[in-house]
Amino acid sequence: MEIDSSGVRIHVEVTGEGRPVVLLHGFPDSGALWRNQVPALVDAGFRCIVPDLRGFGSSDVPGTVAEYDILLLAGDVVAVLDHLGVERAHLVGHDWGAALAWTLAAFLPDRVDHLATLSVGHPASFRGAGLEQMALSWYMFFFQFEGVAEQWLSADGWANFREWSGHPDADAVIARWEATGTLTAALNCYRAAVPPSAWVEAAPDFPAVRAPTMGVWSSGDFALTERQMTGSTEFVTGPWRYERIEGPGHWMQLEAPDQVNALLLDFLPS
Repeated sequence: MEIDSSGVRIHVEVTGEGRPVVLLHGFPDSGALWRNQVPALVDAGFRCIVPDLRGFGSSDVPGTVAEYDILLLAGDVVAVLDHLGVERAHLVGHDWGAALAWTLAAFLPDRVDHLATLSVGHPASFRGAGLEQMALSWYMFFFQFEGVAEQWLSADGWANFREWSGHPDADAVIARWEATGTLTAALNCYRAAVPPSAWVEAAPDFPAVRAPTMGVWSSGDFALTERQMTGSTEFVTGPWRYERIEGPGHWMQLEAPDQVNALLLDFLPS
């Protein structure tokens, strides 16, 4: 399904009937990231709404950094919900999709029922997580250098991307970038949302998240500390639940799908 969001075409896969759940991917993925979760959620009676964020998958690829502002991405999700006639949905987000889900839950609380965020905690908690998190986030600074970052990631048959990310779907991600030339678009999410100045400027004010919220962190995550997730409780006035999964890396929904599915099914009311 293709949905227009103020002139940007967003590709969406909709599966199942019942209570709507929106699944939001992050870098460098597409909606295919959730392929192990959708069947379990559909079998449990949910309607899964899985968009490709702008610049990823089969959605449109705007050409400027400013067009990847997280508020514009939030507008894309709202456009999807409006098109489908969904007033209120559960949100599940991973990586940039988690940051986007936090943003939607904070600023549009009437549209969000329950919130589940994987890997990435509340934006204010992330920024306040100290030097350890800043050191792990070195790539966010490096990705600001347009052209240089692209060359580094793709050099020697994408060796640096493979080694740095350890992505379980690295071959598929690389094949998509090579076929579509969308690596720069994917990096523009970092360039729009986390410029170097963001680390020293005062954090933007986020309304407290009122929705029941579950944060899930995996102990093998190479890019994110546990502190940035557990600290999210300070920014949630609704019920807060924290779950730690031992072993898997950043892409827990691919590496430990049964554990992730069990947590989502236990947390999200159908």
